[in-house]
Amino acid sequence: MLWSATARLSAYPSPLHLPVFNQSLTVFGKSKPSRVRCSHSRAMETNDDTSKAKGLSFDDFLSKKPYSPPTWASHLKPIPSHVLSLAHLPTPIHKWNLPNLPQNTEVWLKRDDLSGMQLSGNKVRKLEFLLAEAVAQGADCIITIGGIQSNHCRATAVAAKYLNLDSYLILRTSKLLVDKDPGLTGNLLVERFMGAHIQLISKEEYAKIGSVALTNVLKEQLLKEGRRPYVIPVGGSNSLGTWGYIEAMREIEEQLQIRSNREFKSGVHFGEAWSGGTIAGLSLGSWLGALKAKVHAFCVCDDPDYFYDFVQDLIDGLQAGVNARDIVSIINAKGLGYAINTSEELKFVKEVAAATGVILDPVYSGKAAYGMMKDMAENPKKWEGRKVLFVHTGGLLGLFDKVDQMAPLVGNWQRMDVNESIPRKEGIGKMF
Repeated sequence: MLWSATARLSAYPSPLHLPVFNQSLTVFGKSKPSRVRCSHSRAMETNDDTSKAKGLSFDDFLSKKPYSPPTWASHLKPIPSHVLSLAHLPTPIHKWNLPNLPQNTEVWLKRDDLSGMQLSGNKVRKLEFLLAEAVAQGADCIITIGGIQSNHCRATAVAAKYLNLDSYLILRTSKLLVDKDPGLTGNLLVERFMGAHIQLISKEEYAKIGSVALTNVLKEQLLKEGRRPYVIPVGGSNSLGTWGYIEAMREIEEQLQIRSNREFKSGVHFGEAWSGGTIAGLSLGSWLGALKAKVHAFCVCDDPDYFYDFVQDLIDGLQAGVNARDIVSIINAKGLGYAINTSEELKFVKEVAAATGVILDPVYSGKAAYGMMKDMAENPKKWEGRKVLFVHTGGLLGLFDKVDQMAPLVGNWQRMDVNESIPRKEGIGKMF
């Protein structure tokens, strides 16, 4: 996601050495010194060293606390009553040394891929609100649905197990594989380690029945067995889940130290529009909060019109009183299709990792960054002099499903050649 703003980013405590932003700020992304959302006594908001140290502890991890929204979101309804502490927040921001940037352009990275939950990324922020409601309702198991390598389903399985809840995952796969063991690749490995109950559905059946009906079928089955299921929609994207990224905007504001009277000259580019909840929360939070910026989002499945309608439903569910097309611009970036990559896209992901140490996921952030860098190369004047914040929303485990495509791009290995002149003695090299 991307926004432009005349803003100042004040000096940040080590290890984040962020510069002073005294010119137009552009933000790209998908996507509290310790948890700014629940209390104004958190580490970022005090100069007391003892409070900072306490705020950075994990004493509140997995705890459920009353939720207080940002003041600019206090008119939204309904406001969640509680939130669970699941993510490791705030996620850091650091400079991203991408090669071949336009003149005087800087790119900074918001690391929501480091939010915890076994490499979860952005999904944890939504689960903090959704699972708080599940616990409040006395649920003993969680149902959710997604693709065979769904980051959201994996995050849900992990979070549920932390809370001593069973998880039931409906995973979409090809009709050729629906009757076979799904394997242990990527997200599936974590889900199956966590003991998640996996049910496979073919893409063709999914398309005919829909996610809502499928989760309702499983819910009815579990109710008949005496269970108390709580259903989470695809990607955790409903009006309650949207609060996760409304809250993320408060975190970004705190980190950037943006003043409410600043002028924002252009929009925000955001690199994920699969389930819509992240986009809805970021765009609504940006619009209502200090940024006052319009979000420009990449959709990686379906089409922009579908997501405009979906985001509108989410913000209407919060009685926000705004038009989705006023706060977000959605750009088609699905390429060959959802979770399908060209060789150029995968080569880009590999080159970024080799150049910067940052691994993008192939489904969301990889396509977003690819689109951003392509536009920079084709329209450098548009980017010259800008400071860009790219919000990395995670998904590393999705790369494990692309190993066959990636293998030809990664050939940097060879047998080590040790000259015969090097002394050798049996047993000198201990192997423990």
